[in-house]
Amino acid sequence: MPPIPQVTKILMIACTAIFLLREVNLLPLDMWFALWPLGSGMFGPWQVVTYAFLHGDTFHLFFNMLGLWMFGSELERLWGERRYMQFIAAGVLAAAVAQLLVSAVLGSRGPTVGISGALFALLLAFGMLFPNRIIMPLFPPIPMKARNFVLLFGGLELLFGLIGRSGVAHFAHLGGMVGGFLMIRYWRRQPPFGSRRR
Repeated sequence: MPPIPQVTKILMIACTAIFLLREVNLLPLDMWFALWPLGSGMFGPWQVVTYAFLHGDTFHLFFNMLGLWMFGSELERLWGERRYMQFIAAGVLAAAVAQLLVSAVLGSRGPTVGISGALFALLLAFGMLFPNRIIMPLFPPIPMKARNFVLLFGGLELLFGLIGRSGVAHFAHLGGMVGGFLMIRYWRRQPPFGSRRR
């Protein structure tokens, strides 16, 4: 197994350390740093970034860190640290915007936490760049092409987001995918960011 690249390693360590700090209740981290809805009276502009470093429980943390390792490591090695950080930021910010919009429409008052938006952006990028790579997801444990994996999970997120409230920020995940898609098109100078020069 190749070593985990620098930015991915820092993100994994930071998320895990903050999770442990949150677990021992040393500071009211959710009150200050989770992403609260605009109408809640607790929203702060810094929360569109800080929410990504908080996680709800051990499973939430584990699967997000697993995804960062699986997809983020290879993309960081491909893009380099600077472009990789830009892409992570695009996923986190787009997921935050999507969640704030959905919360405003639905009248939600609860906070959102987790780096899942960036993870779904990475998942989309992996599927776009390595569409025929065979991967073995944990659920379902069926080998499939990366492109099909992305389509499956994107479709499930949309379905679960539409059919009910599960406590999972499905539209934030989709927002992260949109942010990742737009960032790739921006890098490629494709519409809506202009046309690629030949």
